[in-house]
Amino acid sequence: MPQLIDGKWVKDDVAASEMKDGAFHREPTRFHGWVTPDGRTGPDGQPALPAAAGRYRLFVSYLCPWASRTIAMRNLKGLEAVVGLTVAEPVLGEDGWTYDQPVDAGVRVGEIRYHHQLYTASDPHYTGKVSVPVLWDMKEGRIINNESADIIRILNSAFAHLTGNRLDFYPAALRAEIDRWNEPIYARVNNGVYRAGFAKTQAAYDEAVFSLFDMLDELEQHLAQNRYLAGAYLTEADIRLFVTLIRFHGVFKCNIRRIEDYPSLSNYMREIYQWPGIRESVRIDHIKRGYYGMRHVNPTGIVPAGPMLDFDRPHDRTRLRGLGVFGN
Repeated sequence: MPQLIDGKWVKDDVAASEMKDGAFHREPTRFHGWVTPDGRTGPDGQPALPAAAGRYRLFVSYLCPWASRTIAMRNLKGLEAVVGLTVAEPVLGEDGWTYDQPVDAGVRVGEIRYHHQLYTASDPHYTGKVSVPVLWDMKEGRIINNESADIIRILNSAFAHLTGNRLDFYPAALRAEIDRWNEPIYARVNNGVYRAGFAKTQAAYDEAVFSLFDMLDELEQHLAQNRYLAGAYLTEADIRLFVTLIRFHGVFKCNIRRIEDYPSLSNYMREIYQWPGIRESVRIDHIKRGYYGMRHVNPTGIVPAGPMLDFDRPHDRTRLRGLGVFGN
């Protein structure tokens, strides 16, 4: 994809730098700083910054499922007045993620129009992909973290003492089960749709798409008996799966079956969409414009009118035991 090389912006096709032998290999994220309530060290002993209202900002896109995880967690944790939000334009073009008007990135950096300016402000010689989401420090003018899996855990735990919101989407008692689901869902579903959509050989596409649908079959069986992935409680694992289910579409050629063809998965997806704070993290217009605007997978750029799906229609998940969220 368009990327930075030694701090210089290089224009290229989306994901071009992540292709090898016709298969898509996602580039690891680079920034893994942490925020904690008191600024003590984060996981694995890395340095941390203290939580503070107004200091941090999320730079995101409604198109991106990884970024939408963080929007959903921000909403669920009631952080709208604590952590700022800046949303990029949905179409990812030759200039990368862009903002429709100048955005204030803090005193040290000033106004920006291009997302890659956050990366060069943090590392003038940065080389690599420029991705969303970014958790940004307005005070120091640098990226704290650009890994969505980290950011949702920071949002889950760092600011509760400021808001009084004690909901816990990664409770200690369920972490082993959450992690057990996170790993295959990331590899075969979250990243699996991209591996299928960006594949440049039939073999790479076939491996990705059949692995994806085998995993969906497994999830369908599990969710027929369990309200949520980890049992009776909604957790981060459900949010991580949901953002891909709600984006399931034709442009990536993942069309062996529709999510609507899975009774449990489709009802599960609608229940999560209807949770307070989740629907606000979903912008179908941005999702469609962004994905169908990727010219290397949709050369005409035409955005289809459908499918017309009603995510607000009733679901059947109340038939299964559910206890809500830890901390209620």
